[in-house]
Amino acid sequence: MTMKVAFIGFGGVGQALAEIFLKQQKGEKPSFGFEPEVVAVSDIMKGSVYHPNGLNIEELLSAVRDSGSLDAYPDQTGLIRGWDSMDTIKDTNADMIVEVTFTDVKTGQPAIDHCQTAFEHNKSVVTTNKGPVALAYDELSALAEKNDVFWGFEGTVMSGTPALRLPVMTLAGNEITEIKGILNGTTNYMITEMEKGKTYKEALEKAQSLGFAEADPVSDVEGYDARYKTAILANYLMGKKIASEDIYCKGISDLTLEMVKEALDENQKWRLLSRLTKREDGSVEASVKPELVDGNDPLAGVNGPTNAIVYECDLSGPIMLTGAGAGLIETGYSLFIDIIHYHRQNALTKL
Repeated sequence: MTMKVAFIGFGGVGQALAEIFLKQQKGEKPSFGFEPEVVAVSDIMKGSVYHPNGLNIEELLSAVRDSGSLDAYPDQTGLIRGWDSMDTIKDTNADMIVEVTFTDVKTGQPAIDHCQTAFEHNKSVVTTNKGPVALAYDELSALAEKNDVFWGFEGTVMSGTPALRLPVMTLAGNEITEIKGILNGTTNYMITEMEKGKTYKEALEKAQSLGFAEADPVSDVEGYDARYKTAILANYLMGKKIASEDIYCKGISDLTLEMVKEALDENQKWRLLSRLTKREDGSVEASVKPELVDGNDPLAGVNGPTNAIVYECDLSGPIMLTGAGAGLIETGYSLFIDIIHYHRQNALTKL
C-alpha cells in the first residue's frame, strides 16, 4: 500500500526520516507492507513544494542540503510552491502529517495548532515535539479519537528508544507504580565528566563543544527538558494530567566537583532523575531533581549522553530500558516506529 506523507518542518530530524524512506524505496530497508510517498514539504525557512503524485526524495534532500531552500527543487508539471503549513495540512492529499517544526515547548506552538488542524481534516500525525503531548494531551487525544486518526509521539521521550510504546504494549497487564529515569543526555554526560574530575564549567564547555549542549544550555541544565518529558510520562503512562510547571524541578547547576567526589567516596553517584510515584490514594507525585543513587543501582551505571528509564511493575518487577535519548537518526527512527505502528494498526482493523 502507498502512504502519502507531508512534512511540516524539514530540518535535521525530518531529513533523517526522509533518508530512511529513501533507503526503503531502494530496497535497503524492509517495506513493512507500505510504501511511503512524500507528496509535500513545508518549512517556514526553506519554503514549500507539493505534488499530488509524489516528490523525488533524493532531489528534495539535494535541494535543501546544497542550497538551503526548496526553491532549488526542479520544476515539473503540477508542482505547487509557496503553501504554508496550514495550507499543506488542509489541502494536500497526504494521509500522514510528519510534524517536526521548531516549536516553543512552553506554549506548544505551532505544533499544537498543526496537530489540531490535521485531526480536524481527518489526517494522522507523527511528531517529536514535546509541547503538544505535555500541554494538550487530553484535548488532542480526544480529537484524534473522534476523527478516527492516529497520533504518534514516541520520539518525545528518549528519542528512538521506545520508552512509551514498550510499557503500553509489552508490559500490558502490569500496574506501573513508579517510573524513574535519566531523561536528559546532556546533564548525564556532564555529571559523568565531573566524575572523571572536571569542574561543572569544564564539563559544560565540553558538552557544548561536542554538540550535546546548546549555546544556551538552560533547558537542559536546569531540568526543564526532563520536566516536559516527565509530564508526558504522567499523561500517557500514568493517566494523570500533570502540568509541567506543577512538577518540582531542580537542575544540576548547583552540583559541584566536591559533591561528586564526596558521593563517589561513599560508593554513590549523582544522577538527574525524573520520578513519578503512584500513591495509595491513586494520585501521582512527580519530580525532577539530582538524586544520589547507590553504586550498585543500575542507573548508576548509565554514563555519558545515554538515557535510561525504570518501570516498577507489580507483576514483572522492575524493568529497565536504556538507549540513546537524542540524535538525528535516532529521532528520525522514532517517527518511523510510529508510522510502522500506524500501518500495522490499520492492517489489523481491516482483517
